[in-house]
Amino acid sequence: MRIGLIGLGRIGAFHADTLAALDSVEELVVTDPVTAAVDAVTGRIPRARAVADPAALLDAGLDGVVIAAATHVHADLIGAAVAKGVPTLCEKPIAGTIAESLAVQATVGGSDVPVQIGYPRRFDPAFVAARDAVRAGELGRVTTVRSTTLDPAPPPATYLAVSGGIFRDCSVHDFDAVRWVTGQEVVEVYALGAVDPDAPAGLYADHGDHSTASALLTLDDGTIGVVSNTRTNGRGYDVRLEVHGVTDALAAGLDEGLPLRSTHPGATWPSGPAHGFFMDRLAEAFRLELATFTRLVAGEVDNPCTVEDAMGTAWTAEAASLSAREHRPVTIAEVREAAGA
Repeated sequence: MRIGLIGLGRIGAFHADTLAALDSVEELVVTDPVTAAVDAVTGRIPRARAVADPAALLDAGLDGVVIAAATHVHADLIGAAVAKGVPTLCEKPIAGTIAESLAVQATVGGSDVPVQIGYPRRFDPAFVAARDAVRAGELGRVTTVRSTTLDPAPPPATYLAVSGGIFRDCSVHDFDAVRWVTGQEVVEVYALGAVDPDAPAGLYADHGDHSTASALLTLDDGTIGVVSNTRTNGRGYDVRLEVHGVTDALAAGLDEGLPLRSTHPGATWPSGPAHGFFMDRLAEAFRLELATFTRLVAGEVDNPCTVEDAMGTAWTAEAASLSAREHRPVTIAEVREAAGA
């Protein structure tokens, strides 16, 4: 099949290599406003060809399109792809604001064009195993879920400026993981954030953003979710999930690349090397996610993450952003009412 790829930044360039390695992808059509990024991809991937812009790409006879452009253009690009009848995988989040996300939901809801939102932990083998164990009742009643995303270094300032903030850009992975693994929805959020005092002036503050954040989630069955995030985890890229129940407990992400140093006398685990970034820690998850998208395009599988489903994560991020800003608990009902939903 012929797959389009819009955006060739960090994640887009990574997706280009992953898509090119799939047997089902015969041709990759790419576009990005940065010529060097385009040249790098077309130079190393013989099956990739470039077009001038997203409009030209959507007119290239595609079977499907992957949107890896900046968050603030997600809504327009999804709308354009749906209007052309092109099945779409869009990187999280749905859009830059809750109003735009609602507009996307309305657009997609009135169409039969499949739109998958990219939450790769739904495809990570360890997270899948955790979900299966929870859904099978192996842990008994779940009491606590802890989800962690710790980046080794902040993304570029240009990325941060249009990312929507740490809760919409980074924490959403954890919000989604908690929802997906437990099968429960978030009803209330209490969040807070801090700014690295050594960060360049204005890097976060100019956008009302944070370099480190935490959130307490109350799920609709009373389970407590604990989310931890930072942009400055110098030891490596740390993605983990713990689920604690009344009869058992489990963890995903405790492999030899876990970027933690044990202080227990004589301990040699984890042996390393530590995961450096998402490209190595989640490589298999991304491959499975993109392979599943090609099967969705072919009509072989159901959509693994619909826009409607991903709205539950968007509402959680909206509540977390408001909570951190106003230093108080915020319910999902409150932010839904404020948005007229």
